[in-house]
Amino acid sequence: MDYARIIDQAVAKFRRSAAMAEQEGIIPYKCENGRWITSPWDGNSWWTGGFWPGLMWLLHTLSGDDFFKAEARRTEKLLVDELSSFVDLHHDVGFMYLLSTGADWKITGDEQSKIHTQHAASIMMGRFNPAGFIRAWNGADKAGYAIIDCMMNLSLLFWASRATGDPRFAHAARIHADTTMREFIRPNGSSSHIVEFDPFTGARVAEHPGQGYCLGSQWSRGQAWGLYGFTLAYLNTYEERYLHTACRIADNFIAHIRPDGLTDCDFCQPADELRLDNIAGMIAACGLLELARPAGNSAYEAAARRLVDGVIEHCCDWTDASCGILTHCTASYHDDGAGRHTNITYGDYFLVEALAKLTGKDPMLWL
Repeated sequence: MDYARIIDQAVAKFRRSAAMAEQEGIIPYKCENGRWITSPWDGNSWWTGGFWPGLMWLLHTLSGDDFFKAEARRTEKLLVDELSSFVDLHHDVGFMYLLSTGADWKITGDEQSKIHTQHAASIMMGRFNPAGFIRAWNGADKAGYAIIDCMMNLSLLFWASRATGDPRFAHAARIHADTTMREFIRPNGSSSHIVEFDPFTGARVAEHPGQGYCLGSQWSRGQAWGLYGFTLAYLNTYEERYLHTACRIADNFIAHIRPDGLTDCDFCQPADELRLDNIAGMIAACGLLELARPAGNSAYEAAARRLVDGVIEHCCDWTDASCGILTHCTASYHDDGAGRHTNITYGDYFLVEALAKLTGKDPMLWL
């Protein structure tokens, strides 16, 4: 597969469609009827807001085109405004700010962007419960909720300790990662999506099905968050237990890749149910590409290529009928409100990140 050529196609397509987002003045969430649509809930505090500027920073790095830098900064400002509104923010400030303000600082050295990223890390640190976990969501009934997705957000805390010299951020990240390793990861290498803890004692109260098919099933994007998240925990700490956990999750994920290289929404869904989530496949591909070297396992890179080649062959839209590229993205197994079998922006982000890794040009915005 000529990945460099695919990158050129992506640059050309987003050079056109990003101008549409700029004209609308929004942070795109998905493409619908040939137009960008903003987040379904919570305005610019919706958890996916950082993926668009992150995508723009990737495209700027890959092409050198300053248009993408300007578009990244346009939406970065919208996210910075959310820091002061505060009330709708959550543990996903890692997704939101590491890929926007954090990317700006990493690529350009902009000091104000660094300060904004530190602000976001402080907000995330405020969600750390000393009983042993980082609280995921707001609401009085969610005080004990933690989710597998947070493994990706931990990179913001590891970054903050390096940026400030204050070890507290990294300590909290390790504690949460260890809790996740113990309470979320099953003997077969699969992961729960939601675990509820007693917020006073840290004791495990219950597992909830979340965005998967049913309680105890394997929501594929959750498996991908765990795979990439524990890989990043290892790259941030070089602690072997995280590498071992990432490999266990990777082996389980690889065993469920479809023959066509695409990814079911849940690995336990009915055999006759066609419900794909290629976002999961692209997240996993990125994690596998980073995991292959420290694990010393070339099968991980081969699996990542299967996933990327599968979507390029079957699920990429290069026409002007769609603003984005990756198709058959599904936000949740049972709730189609956030999108089923459609283009969703963070799917495009992880597709382009995987392509950047495969061509040796990834700026690695997560570290």
